[in-house]
Amino acid sequence: MSDIQLYDVVILGSGPGGIQAAIHASRKKARTLMLGRLANSSLYWAHIENYCCMFQVTGEEILRTGREQAENFGAQFMDQDVLKVEKKGKLFELSTEGGDCITTKTLIIATGTTRNKLGIPGEKDLLGKGVSYCVDCDAGFFRNETVVVVGNQSAAAGGAMALTEYASTVHLVCDELDVAQSLRKRIAASDIIVHEGRKATEIIGENAVEGISLDNGERIESTGIFIELGAKGVLELASSLGILLDENMRYVEVDRKLRTNVEGVYAAGDITGPPLQMAKAVGEGCVAGTEAATYAKKLKID
Repeated sequence: MSDIQLYDVVILGSGPGGIQAAIHASRKKARTLMLGRLANSSLYWAHIENYCCMFQVTGEEILRTGREQAENFGAQFMDQDVLKVEKKGKLFELSTEGGDCITTKTLIIATGTTRNKLGIPGEKDLLGKGVSYCVDCDAGFFRNETVVVVGNQSAAAGGAMALTEYASTVHLVCDELDVAQSLRKRIAASDIIVHEGRKATEIIGENAVEGISLDNGERIESTGIFIELGAKGVLELASSLGILLDENMRYVEVDRKLRTNVEGVYAAGDITGPPLQMAKAVGEGCVAGTEAATYAKKLKID
């Protein structure tokens, strides 16, 4: 790992809420870092027609312009996903897929809420019966068992690494592993069985998961299937930090200053609930970035 880097504000998520938070935090002279890839934002592939003063503009254009704005004010960007977040006294410590260790006074979660699904037989029927979308939440239920992680990006690779501390055997199914080279090396050096170039076609089981079928006809016997098709989501982050979610376990609960129940942690954008619109995300990013920077400037570290 690299030397620990200390920031005033770290923003998780690369969408409009996160970028707006980066603009406002850096304008207040807070040392600001945004983590995430622009292409992972749902806005990246969208065409915008209902945002004030913009017409017939692509999401990619908006995100790239916003990033340039934030960089002009001093914000830094790292095209990596976060694998782990821990509270360390008054600070937060983050581990990235590239092996960086980052410490921050405040955290803004703007990761969105999309939970990508495989859309294969057995996935819906066996949810909660061995199928999970959250390694951090459910790893403990699969001690000394065989599990399968499905996904191409850091959440899948990091999840597979985490599961080696619980499961007896861990399989990773991915058509192409798209992670930092350092994480790929850690996977290769582990006991994880990687099925690269393969896709899952069916999750097998009656009342509980019994295994998974791949597109080459292979069947992996397993009691747990973890579907991780993107970056770390709100469930994983909330689980590790003790952040309160709403009654449906979908959105983060915040107050008017976008503060969560955990001091120093803010949230903005889709993860705070509907309407799931760019206009709302940008407004919340403004508030969260300003409030986080103000809090960080006043925070005294022993």
